[in-house]
Amino acid sequence: MDKTFRIAPSILSANFAKLGQEIQDVIASGADIVHFDVMDNHYVPNLTIGPLVCEAIRPVTDAIIDVHLMVKPVDRIIPDFAKAGANIITFHPEASDHIDRSLSLVRESGCKSGLVFNPATSLDYLDYVMDKVDMVLLMSVNPGFGGQKFIPETLNKLRMARKKIDEYTEKTGREIWLEVDGGVNADNIAEIAKAGADTFVAGSAIFKAANADDPNGYDTILKSLRSSLSKV
Repeated sequence: MDKTFRIAPSILSANFAKLGQEIQDVIASGADIVHFDVMDNHYVPNLTIGPLVCEAIRPVTDAIIDVHLMVKPVDRIIPDFAKAGANIITFHPEASDHIDRSLSLVRESGCKSGLVFNPATSLDYLDYVMDKVDMVLLMSVNPGFGGQKFIPETLNKLRMARKKIDEYTEKTGREIWLEVDGGVNADNIAEIAKAGADTFVAGSAIFKAANADDPNGYDTILKSLRSSLSKV
């Protein structure tokens, strides 16, 4: 069976003066998911975008909006993003006092739910909540800023996460996506896929490169990412 690979451009690297157009262009060029990075300057040392922006871009695209909450606490803001049109909401276990409750809240709000693991966060949190998780997101950089380099140890962690997910799927028949975020580009995406990822967040590699000088930038870059993935 061929594996389905999904590419999720992170709009953190997009041009915010024409965000709606950027999203439409990148999806038209073959991206699958809009990755939406929410930072609060408490849990991570940066401040980005909130539910209002999510609400504004929802009418612009039918693509899945994948909201990654880097905020603490998370419970207060989850329903706001669900109302704003998010399809998937992921958060960090360290940002919730009751992980099971926060995952349930995401699902009760009508979204798919997921947990995000920083480079040094143990996957053990998954062991008790697999039944409430639709996506596992591994950070391959420390969260807070775009444009960082991929941390190679993430490949070992991906293999471990893949094994956990596969064992769970074999028992239950339920699919869980395995996403990776940070420093993903055409040079390393195949290796990351081989380690077990099926969903790939890329920010600078897509938006910064495409806005540089190539008028068909998104087409070129997405083709090159897909071409690398086709070798897996």
